[in-house]
Amino acid sequence: MMLRPNQRTKLDDTDDTEFYSYPRFVTHVDEGFIQQLTDLYRDRLKPNTRILDMMSSWVSHLPEEMKFSHIEGHGLNEEELAKNPRFDRYFVQDINKNPKLPLPNEDFDAVLNCVSVQYLQYPDAVFAEIYRILKPGGIAIISFSNRMFYQKAIAAWRDSSEASRVELVKSYFTLVPGFSSPEVITHQSSAPKLLQWMGASGGDPFYAVIAHRS
Repeated sequence: MMLRPNQRTKLDDTDDTEFYSYPRFVTHVDEGFIQQLTDLYRDRLKPNTRILDMMSSWVSHLPEEMKFSHIEGHGLNEEELAKNPRFDRYFVQDINKNPKLPLPNEDFDAVLNCVSVQYLQYPDAVFAEIYRILKPGGIAIISFSNRMFYQKAIAAWRDSSEASRVELVKSYFTLVPGFSSPEVITHQSSAPKLLQWMGASGGDPFYAVIAHRS
């Protein structure tokens, strides 16, 4: 689905670069989510390939034992990106202002986005860029939970159920001709929602939407 203008709005409409101007050296999901994501990367990524970690920070959750030929980082806080030990190179760019990535066509084997898709105001443009920079057969893995900076998430995300958010991300892929039919992986939390936010074990739900460039 193409987002309407009112669905792209944020409660805090100040410049995103201001909001992310100071580093946050924390993880935004619990250990269970992180382990599931690392296991998924271990299963779906191939060693000695080129990876773009989009909208990233000081940690990428990639399996420690896997070596890649190049890992490119992208985000909004340079101090966080500089601390990420997996990056061979990184760049800072507000892709809500300029979704055009400074990267060559068909240059990456995988594009990753962890717990940040909810902040994209122009996902149609960003997913077209993901397609452009992926090699044929390349994979895109978009992972998320129910946590967010609420004031910076777009209205379409804030106003949706968790199931509807999965459908929303699937639609981002289907808007771009040439992506495979999206695959969805989910693991619902066994803990009550209040306890999830308090860090209870079995807490954060895990969602991943995956597609390949044909």
